[in-house]
Amino acid sequence: MEPLPDLATLTDELTREEQEVSYRRRLLHGKIDILRAELVARLQETQGRSVLDAVDVDSLTEILTGKAVPPA
Repeated sequence: MEPLPDLATLTDELTREEQEVSYRRRLLHGKIDILRAELVARLQETQGRSVLDAVDVDSLTEILTGKAVPPA
């Protein structure tokens, strides 16, 4: 058994992992930007009223926890 890992191999693995994480981070930031732009567009369409204003949170909570039947 080798007492210390091969640093060259470890460095290559860590570099690949960093590149993968960085790529995923860029994808997520892109999705966040798209969602933010969509939210702004919807708020402008409704003169600042949120589409969530019409959501019955209590009813939705009961539906999601299985305590109520979804409305027909």
